[in-house]
Amino acid sequence: MAAVPVFAQEHLDTAMLSKIRTEGLKHSQVMQTAFYLTDVSGPRISGSPELKHAQDWAVNQLTQWGLVNAKREPWGKFGKGWEVQKNYAAITAPYYHAIIAIPKAWTPGTNGPISGDVVVIKADTATDLDKYKGTLQGKIVIFDTKPNVERTFKADAVRLMDSDLTTLANAKYAAAGRRGFDPNSPRIVAMRKARALRAAITQFLQNEKVGLILSQARGSDGTVFTTNGASYADTAKSVPPELETSGEDYQRILRLVKAGIPVKMEADIKTQFYTVDLNGYDVVAEIPGTDKKLKAQVVMIGGHLDSWHGATGATDNGAGSAVMMEAMRILKAVNFKPRRTIRIALWSSEEQGLFGSTGYVLNHFGDPKTMVLKPEQATISAYYNLDNGAGKIRGIYMQGDSTAEALFKSWLEPLGDLGANTVTIRNTGSTDHVSFDAVGIPAFEFLQDGLDYGSRTHHSNQDTYDKLDQDDLSQAATVAAWFVYNTAQRDEMIPRKDLPKPAGN
Repeated sequence: MAAVPVFAQEHLDTAMLSKIRTEGLKHSQVMQTAFYLTDVSGPRISGSPELKHAQDWAVNQLTQWGLVNAKREPWGKFGKGWEVQKNYAAITAPYYHAIIAIPKAWTPGTNGPISGDVVVIKADTATDLDKYKGTLQGKIVIFDTKPNVERTFKADAVRLMDSDLTTLANAKYAAAGRRGFDPNSPRIVAMRKARALRAAITQFLQNEKVGLILSQARGSDGTVFTTNGASYADTAKSVPPELETSGEDYQRILRLVKAGIPVKMEADIKTQFYTVDLNGYDVVAEIPGTDKKLKAQVVMIGGHLDSWHGATGATDNGAGSAVMMEAMRILKAVNFKPRRTIRIALWSSEEQGLFGSTGYVLNHFGDPKTMVLKPEQATISAYYNLDNGAGKIRGIYMQGDSTAEALFKSWLEPLGDLGANTVTIRNTGSTDHVSFDAVGIPAFEFLQDGLDYGSRTHHSNQDTYDKLDQDDLSQAATVAAWFVYNTAQRDEMIPRKDLPKPAGN
């Protein structure tokens, strides 16, 4: 007799699904939550007062909805907090023009208003800097850099087409093999040389006491994709003030100076470092389980709350945080009494390297380097993450875990009219579910429509509340709530794949 498929054994509570859909799609509060996490809280870069404000608001809101044990939980040492308090820069000659530019993260300000000539630096080696020695104090420096602005006729925002979803659904899983690392390969050598040269230039400009550095940002049409310009470590060396400048403004200034037309600028930049508390924090809260045997087991959902500083981090990842909070609200609103405990976590310092979730996993579940596990690791049925923009959920990445494929297909089947029907064996990285997967916990990222996440909003000054769509976020919260409900209620935990090998040092 053939084995009965897993999905055929699952009981789907259609009455509860109806309640979840009604609450999630007709009475959604996800946009209000997103408003408070973005517009009200502001940019939420790691260690900043704005991130703490958003965390405190989330703790209070989750408590008001009836969740318990809501708190900011420390995960370990992060480093210096930082924020932009003032940012103004403009060309004043040959005419006035306010430029689009954002301070690089963890760089200092100008210590008050400055004005000066723009000087072009061209250095292919560290010795090329000698000709500038003694000439740059107080100057505004720009590098002789090729344009990186490319015209495109592709739409910024796109949704996954049926053909895309079919490809994902039919994909075969291939475990990532270890690539041989050749430290003497041309690519690695070039990267090492470029990094060393930039470090030498930064140190030289710091010694020369330049007034301000302009660097060319990635992006077009006024979009500035932000990065960090210095370390957040409390022991980091000082660097000069630096503005990441839109490609259009950068190239305009560069063309003028190279043509022999003097360019003058003024700027007033104020940034603030915070060193009193160097720890990082996550937000956690729970709906307690009610089953005597299963309440010690936990279903986790989450997304990262921290953002970059160019905007208010709406699609990365205010959307994911708001959706997961809304999923918890939905479950409370329908008076759900779960068998297993449900826990939400809003991570911090994801942008610097998944630090918030990695620290949480290390504190609670085990060390992926040694694969020495803690008792709590065995109590987590699954972790679901959302962090790929603000598009609606189209399905789920299995992270190579085929053991749950049929199960998830059965859960998605009644959501087909919402556009969520794809299960792909493929994995996706660079976000917080990876921290859980690394210690053998079933961990999954939802598959989303990309919209303009990759082309316009990701880490940029365009990542604002206006880029959020209520229908998409309401749908995502409804799908997430349904997955959580089923995971919390089924008799068995989500099946696990083989435990990973220790990652080593």
